[in-house]
Amino acid sequence: MDAIFNPKRRTFLKVGAATGGGLVIGFYLPGAAGVAEAATGPTKLNAFVKIGADGKVTFVTGTSEMGQGAHNALAMMIAEELEVDFKNVRIEQGGIDPAFANPRYIGFRAVGGFQATGGSSSVRNVGVRVRYAGAAARFMLISAGAEKMKELRSECVAENGYVVHKPSGRKVSYGALANDAARQVAPDDPVLKQPSEFKIIGKATPRHDTPPKVTGKALYGLDVKRPGMLIATVAKCPVFGGKVKSFSADRALKVKGVKKVVQISSGVAVVADGFWAAKKGRDALEITWDEGPVAKVSSPGMYQSWAALAKGPTAAERLKTGDVATALATAAKRVESVYEVPFLAHVCMEPMNATAHFKGDSVEIWAPTQAQSWNAHWVSQLTGVPTSAITVHTTYLGGGFGRRLESDYVLDAVETSRAAGNVPVKVVWTREDDLQHDFYRPASHNVFEAALGADGMPTAWRHRIVGTSILQYFKTFGHFLRKDGMDPTSAQGAGDYFPYDIPNVLVDYVNNNPGVPSGFWRSVGNTQNGFLLESFVDELAHAAGKDPYQYRRQLFSKPHAARLRAVLDLVAEKAGWGKPLPAGVHRGIAAHFAYGSYCAQVAEVSVARDGKVKVHRVVAAIDPGWIVNPATVERQIEGAIFYGLTAALYGDITIKNGRVEQSNFDNYKILRMDEMPKVEVHILQGKGEQGGIGEPGVNPVAPAVTNAIFAATGKRIRKLPIKPEMLRT
Repeated sequence: MDAIFNPKRRTFLKVGAATGGGLVIGFYLPGAAGVAEAATGPTKLNAFVKIGADGKVTFVTGTSEMGQGAHNALAMMIAEELEVDFKNVRIEQGGIDPAFANPRYIGFRAVGGFQATGGSSSVRNVGVRVRYAGAAARFMLISAGAEKMKELRSECVAENGYVVHKPSGRKVSYGALANDAARQVAPDDPVLKQPSEFKIIGKATPRHDTPPKVTGKALYGLDVKRPGMLIATVAKCPVFGGKVKSFSADRALKVKGVKKVVQISSGVAVVADGFWAAKKGRDALEITWDEGPVAKVSSPGMYQSWAALAKGPTAAERLKTGDVATALATAAKRVESVYEVPFLAHVCMEPMNATAHFKGDSVEIWAPTQAQSWNAHWVSQLTGVPTSAITVHTTYLGGGFGRRLESDYVLDAVETSRAAGNVPVKVVWTREDDLQHDFYRPASHNVFEAALGADGMPTAWRHRIVGTSILQYFKTFGHFLRKDGMDPTSAQGAGDYFPYDIPNVLVDYVNNNPGVPSGFWRSVGNTQNGFLLESFVDELAHAAGKDPYQYRRQLFSKPHAARLRAVLDLVAEKAGWGKPLPAGVHRGIAAHFAYGSYCAQVAEVSVARDGKVKVHRVVAAIDPGWIVNPATVERQIEGAIFYGLTAALYGDITIKNGRVEQSNFDNYKILRMDEMPKVEVHILQGKGEQGGIGEPGVNPVAPAVTNAIFAATGKRIRKLPIKPEMLRT
């Protein structure tokens, strides 16, 4: 989503008075709808910083925690700027508030700004606001402390939860100053600490959310319990876009524990006193579906139609430099290849679920969501209840990966609650529901052509993408879809940042969506295009008879690719590129830029005679700019490699008669523990702007593995996933 949203990082503060021994700080961001109101007490959820009379600090965040460590990193930033011990900072999940709107997504005024977690933006975008909040609070505390001690402000500093008068050594605690500090005027431009002053930022720090997760005290969506709550499952049409024609609930209502059967927009909901009763009741439903036109769609025909469209004369241009047609026509040597990538499901370990209580004039929601304000907007559209009367309680997320940016499962819960008589209802999806009613990573057909000069380096590059569109499918994002049909997310990583030094380049796109819902999947377009570009570059290196690592070094010669070249060099050094490996093991290399970060990886791979691929080791180098918690960076890259490797080896959603053929982990496999390679992560702190970390590590792993497979077998993988039958000898 980098290609679409890139706002300036300007932050303005709004500070309100506080009562009850607490200080509360909030923000106003130009472009967001409204500002945070002054808090009436230390527990009101409309700000980032609260300081109690005991001196304890509560960091309130609107960011979702889905295992990526955002809560901890942001709390570290608050603690740093406030000059308090990180151990004394409590993290509290806030509700919906314009103060929490993500500065990265200022284009969403229709939903009151976009309070959302995605695009690897928590630390690098929301973190800017958080640091300013901490710095402003520190300024106000020092001012209050100086007044209380009747000393010059210039002689006072903040140290470990106290304001200290340096000449005398006198000090007063933050807790004793909270009320007075709240009455201070916030600085227009609070001064942030310099990196040389950091005591917390940049150090490996244990996460606050680990103990509650280990002990089972952490609250996930599936853990929510409300007085009088019922459980529901929803029968949805197995064909995308299909609707209920008719149904009989007679058999379902005879299942013990089933209370009601109600029709909602997405299907038929069975409401019961427990999940198993709801599930058995759903199984007993007799439904006739109007399957609609998508029932004619199947994967083979879809890819055939895309291949035909790829030969058409026109497409929407994403990147164009020089004269590609002439360079290709006059080339001494040309390389042409066709690649295909499939639909992918998100497979969050916690299936979709949400609890809602529709109360007539208000709605209360408990959900593991990545998009609080979007949920409120669409619930308001559904019910007519104003967003001001909609409360969203965000739980921990058992995985997000972009899936929980959607509101479908939340709307299921709200609509079922209303239809069931305004009672609290938790809607729970099964794994089969999750896999067969997802918003899938787009599939695509890709045609590459390149011209090579006498030195083997490319003089022209053409890449045509044909496939599904994310932006076309969603009304909220639709205004970013160009009139010519160009979806920037589909060309993300292929045409927005082009690292190779090639004079003639054309990247274009043909939008064709057969009705399969597409959505944001971890790293979005970079996941496809990182694989595609770095695989084709590898082809060019071998066609030129050059070492793949050295070939990339030459291609990364432009100034804007200097940091990518640096991580390429680092990963080659750490992986021992060019040094001997055990018999049968071969290396592949790949590098990609995404979300402000530069990542390169080397994979060590062997291929058995039966075609089974084993990845022994992956070495990764990452330059995300300056970092908050190096331990989190390492864990995120490790997790991203797992996620990307799972997709490369197994990920494949196929469609037959408008239906997803996969249903559970038996036929949609994920990487097992004994298949996980040894992973080494090396951090290169670049001097540029801070980048994201949750997604960039996904993209280089697939091409690094397939390039290693080519080195091992001479067989080029141009269609994912990697299947043993492609490689059997």
